[in-house]
Amino acid sequence: MSSDNRVPLGPVALIGAIVLILIAGFAWAAGWIGGQRISGGDITAALDYNGGSHPGYRRAHAKGLCFAGTFAANGAGAQLSLASAFRSGSYPVIGRFSVGGGNPLATDGRNVFHSMALILTTPDGQQWRMAMDHTPIFPVADVASFVALQRATKPDPKTGKPDPAVMKPFLSAHPEVEAFQDYTARAVLPNSFANATYYSINAFRFSTGDAASLVRWQFDPETPLAGLNKAHLDQLPRDYLFREMIARTAKAPSRWHLQLVVANPGDVTDRATMAWAGPHRMVDAGTLTVTSVSPEETGACRDLNFDPTILPRGIGISDDPLLAARSKTYSSSFTRRAREGAGPSAAGQDMAKERGQ
Repeated sequence: MSSDNRVPLGPVALIGAIVLILIAGFAWAAGWIGGQRISGGDITAALDYNGGSHPGYRRAHAKGLCFAGTFAANGAGAQLSLASAFRSGSYPVIGRFSVGGGNPLATDGRNVFHSMALILTTPDGQQWRMAMDHTPIFPVADVASFVALQRATKPDPKTGKPDPAVMKPFLSAHPEVEAFQDYTARAVLPNSFANATYYSINAFRFSTGDAASLVRWQFDPETPLAGLNKAHLDQLPRDYLFREMIARTAKAPSRWHLQLVVANPGDVTDRATMAWAGPHRMVDAGTLTVTSVSPEETGACRDLNFDPTILPRGIGISDDPLLAARSKTYSSSFTRRAREGAGPSAAGQDMAKERGQ
């Protein structure tokens, strides 16, 4: 009678399945199987195609101004998240105001995004990075549409506007972009960085450990909203918004209240093109105070990556596909401009001229 030393089939099959899964995972990550996926480099290249190549600068929101300040948490945010940033206390913030587009010296007289990005750090070393726009919705819902948008809206060198022959079929295929254009045409264009409301755009998952909620947030300004005259934007000084914020901050701080907006049942949480309508539960979690601003040459924000998926414990990403795409793009842009070396900012150029340098 001979002994049977064979390994039972079950463990062998399990090990084989694990190996196959790992191989498939590597193949998918390399792009050898599955549909063609868009990388952060692809998105960065599309931004360069649209706005031109400007080595050393961010590929989007290239024109910026650093700021510093504090976030004073009042403790109310702990209802929704165990993130340290919601515990009562005051936490340092480094951030950046910017306008949309890839040209670091573009005029401020354009009906484009005004943005606020910031990094909030708590004593336990956790960071909450945010990148927000002054509109509550985004023009597209997925990364492929974003790349297509950059290509469709590339300005014609002769007219400075997109080619209608390209734009018309694009808008026909992307009615959400046309809806966004209609919204921005009607909406007030803030005449200061200080009086804009800044929105998270995407939804995020907040957790207390015992319960979870899907949340969008917004920073509501204490400064009353006033708008630029859109009919005369071409008459605005090139760096109007930046000079205005520098002069304003020299006189007094600017403040915003962080409002956490909890999704209602039925709210769309995976498409940033969709606004949440009607009453929502809102939690005022504290006050952001901006106490100083400075050109990127001397400010702390220039070499920071404001990847909105870098989050503290108690806040996670939702099922919105734009979040992963944003993270990849921020990483690609950061790597490229670090290799290229930084260029002068618009605010820095102006100040240098005023000092006679």
